[in-house]
Amino acid sequence: MTSHSRVTGERTVALHCSGAGARQWRRLQEHGAGAIRVIAPDLYGTAGTGQWTGQHAFSLADEAERVLSLPDIGDGRFHLVGHSYGGGVALKLATLVPERIASLSLYEPSAFHLLHVLGPRGKAAFGDIRRVARAVADGLVTGDYQAAARHFVEYWNGPGSWAAMKPELQAEMVRYVPKACLDFHALFEEDTPRSAYGTFRFPVLIMSGEFAPAPTRVVAEGLAEMIPGAVRARIAGAGHMGPCTHAEAVNARILAHIAAARQHDAPSLKAA
Repeated sequence: MTSHSRVTGERTVALHCSGAGARQWRRLQEHGAGAIRVIAPDLYGTAGTGQWTGQHAFSLADEAERVLSLPDIGDGRFHLVGHSYGGGVALKLATLVPERIASLSLYEPSAFHLLHVLGPRGKAAFGDIRRVARAVADGLVTGDYQAAARHFVEYWNGPGSWAAMKPELQAEMVRYVPKACLDFHALFEEDTPRSAYGTFRFPVLIMSGEFAPAPTRVVAEGLAEMIPGAVRARIAGAGHMGPCTHAEAVNARILAHIAAARQHDAPSLKAA
């Protein structure tokens, strides 16, 4: 399923984090009503799309190419937004069709393949996120999906966050565990070289929370140095789930970035 508004506005493709879905970006459309038209695809692993086909080893390209194939995306240029895993997919998509990207807004993108080239801090952060991935995979292999889901949720949201979730949301995360393992695999094994990000010629905004975990904080800082003219923003009081917990502040940054890109490139951006 793809969620999108029927109001007018420039096309903005928004990609959700692992375990979420199209509804994550509902408030972005509300905040940008009349200026943007949010197209928020459900990625693999969600109830709206279903599981990965299993035809071959999963990669970010598989996720990105499916997004591009959706009828709602259409032709022409669009603004692109991504959070966490969705940010990793957004980066892959931008390398596949850079000529179609009007602007790129990322919140703590999980481009973990870059940690290897970001010095000692990057290597330490990679070890951190690798341990999380192994704990989730162990739960999957042993059949303790709930333990895997709890570990995943509490790493990104903090201690006690699993117990605070409604039972139906816990059940959704338990169902998502097999795809979470594929997400980690795709993010770790992505082979886009750092030099590819230096070729981006569209406006890029890279956000992170004040309390960002080391892996995504280091990635955000590294990407800002790789991408010419990238703008960095820190969201006060937010953690990794800032687009949900601090939606007003995050969405304001995204909308301002899109507006600035529109002013820069108004003739070639047309609502579809």
